[in-house]
Amino acid sequence: MAVKRVLVIAGSDPSGGAGIARDVATLAAIGVEAAPVITAITAQTHERFAGFEAVRPEMVRAQIDAALVSGGIGAVKIGMLATAEIAAQVSEALANCERLPVVLDPVLASSSGGTLLDEEGRQVLRERLLPRVFLLTPNLGETAILTGMPAAPTAAGAKAQAERLHALGCRRVLVKDGHGSGEQSSDLLYVEGEQSVAFSAPRRSGSARGTGCTLSSAIAGQLARGMALEDAIRAARAQVLARLQAVAP
Repeated sequence: MAVKRVLVIAGSDPSGGAGIARDVATLAAIGVEAAPVITAITAQTHERFAGFEAVRPEMVRAQIDAALVSGGIGAVKIGMLATAEIAAQVSEALANCERLPVVLDPVLASSSGGTLLDEEGRQVLRERLLPRVFLLTPNLGETAILTGMPAAPTAAGAKAQAERLHALGCRRVLVKDGHGSGEQSSDLLYVEGEQSVAFSAPRRSGSARGTGCTLSSAIAGQLARGMALEDAIRAARAQVLARLQAVAP
């Protein structure tokens, strides 16, 4: 059976370190094709964010519709949404795609500086997209923004925030600990009614842009291949580690 494609909805990044370029490269590394939909054009490097221009919401919707009609979509990965209007269009476009696992990486700000989704857009994300997604993959800062709770550097705090996100309608939450502290980096998978699962590994010094994009697109790719969620997360974390090792000085 042919490998399914992943519908990737995200912004561009001319540095190639994050955004849709990183998503496509991540999927290609595991033999999965991407159906890319661009939401915004950014100007940024690894050190500096210069700004972005959003694609017209109607054009984003037209891209999504064309990708879905083209067929073969086995999963969806959502990254940068840029505006409330685009977030609303994405929600509407995916309304009849309940069978597809949707992985949402809530890109709210660039690691090189700059807001990538304003408060109006974040509210649309909370109200209209969170109830639709199969898995949400926020980092500690993003969980704090989406829940209005303080940042959670502990496992108990991460679980409390995941429970708050679940109350907003999100069925599964993977709280990423990459921006945390301590010798171990532990991502927490929370699914209501099930025991939370921690995915731990020694914390690496340094960082690389695009790790969130890599993780979420890799999970979506493995889900498209038919892998179970926990196995998909483990495989995606291994892919992130391989990238960190490849770009280490």
